[in-house]
This record gives sequence, structure tokens and C-alpha cells, in this order.
Amino acid sequence: MGDPSRVAVTPEAADLLRRLRAEHGPLMFHQSGGCCDGSSPMCYPLGEFLTGPADVLLGSLDIGGVADVVPVWMSAAQFEYWSHTHLTIDVVPGRGGGFSLEAPHGVRFLIRSRLLTEEEMAVLAGPQRREPSRDDE
Repeated sequence: MGDPSRVAVTPEAADLLRRLRAEHGPLMFHQSGGCCDGSSPMCYPLGEFLTGPADVLLGSLDIGGVADVVPVWMSAAQFEYWSHTHLTIDVVPGRGGGFSLEAPHGVRFLIRSRLLTEEEMAVLAGPQRREPSRDDE
């Protein structure tokens, strides 16, 4: 087992991410906190969803065959509820969120979670918050 992480991706989701990367360029996820799309991992072109000081970087997905990693973000408030879990991004048939890139493909991303072990919790550092930039002012 490698270094512990807070986020991973299934092989099926990685395949879809490779296709989306070819269509849209570098990608990112933001784990939505509810509202219109429930609590779904939303996939966007990198930088299209603007993260702010209240967002937490859970980690970055290394997708084989893709040069760049896919960062995965979540609001800090939601992270408080999910801080003890490991999240795996998967894909299933069905209608995804209207703004998420997979929606036209007849599939949707979803989160599968498990509790982090005590050993993983001891190793994992706290969340990485985005530093405010001049664009935030």
C-alpha cells in the first residue's frame, strides 16, 4: 500500500477522465455540498470552477496516460463532515449534474466512501486550503 490519501478514482472513472481530458483539456473536481445536484463530484475544465479561501484541496488524482493531475476540491464546511473518510470517485450509468462534463455521456460521477483507518488519519496532514490571490479582492 502506498502513501495514504483522501481521494482516489476507479479504473472506470479514470477511463472517462481520459476521454474528457482529450475533449476539454486539463480537468478538476469540486465535491458539491448539496443543493441542485445533491452531493456529487462535479467535473469541470481546470479553473472553470473558481475555488476560494473556503475551499479545501483533498488531493490530486494521477490518471495514467494523462500528463496533468486532476485536483479534487471540497468546501471547508463540507470537509468538516467528511474529514474522517476516504473518497473514491466512480462512474455509473445515469444522468449527471447539468454542469458536470460527463452529463452528455449518459453517465454520472459519484462518490464511494469508507472510513479512514487510525493509521491513515495519523499520517494525513490537514486540508490544504487555497491561498487567496489578488483575483479574490
